[in-house]
This record gives sequence, structure tokens and C-alpha cells, in this order.
Amino acid sequence: MTVPGEHMLILAGCLFAIGVGGFFLRRNVIVVLMSIELMLNAANLTFIAASRMHSSPGAPNLTGPIFAIFVILVAAVEAAVGLALVIALYRRFQTVSLEGVHETGD
Repeated sequence: MTVPGEHMLILAGCLFAIGVGGFFLRRNVIVVLMSIELMLNAANLTFIAASRMHSSPGAPNLTGPIFAIFVILVAAVEAAVGLALVIALYRRFQTVSLEGVHETGD
């Protein structure tokens, strides 16, 4: 049994909306990074669904999975750089809250 492409696109839209909500409403840096990851995964799901919807049984369309692999690579780099920034932020300000961070002159 295969999942219809329209259902995959609806799920991707819901995941993206949850990610946008978490990005704009939360103040914890780790939650913001997780929200970005959720939005990237929604984009992956959209690429895969569109690829499945526009392929024929004899010749599968591999454009969507190839784009999804690139997005996964970007997400891995974003996670590594983001966690490094979280560690630096915590070492400097002793908090991971975006509201608790302030610019100092030293």
C-alpha cells in the first residue's frame, strides 16, 4: 500500500507550519534549531512527494531524492554549526535563551 502524494504534501505543510511556529514563538536557541530542522525535513518530504507524483512506473523520477540528499547534507552542517554556536553562547552568557543574550562591550 502506498501513501498518496496529496497526503504527503499535506503532512509536509503541517510540519513546515509547526516549524515556522516554533521558530517565531520560542526563545530557546535549541528549540529554534530544531524548528529549522523540522522545516528542512518538510521540504525533503515535499521533494519526495513531488518526485513520486511526477514519475512513471517504468522510469522513476530521481530529481526529488537527489535534492533531498542535498538538503540532508545542509541540515547536517547546520546542526553542527548551530550546536557550536549554542556552546559558545552558553560559555559567554551562561544561558541558551535568546532573551537572556545581550551585547557587551568587552
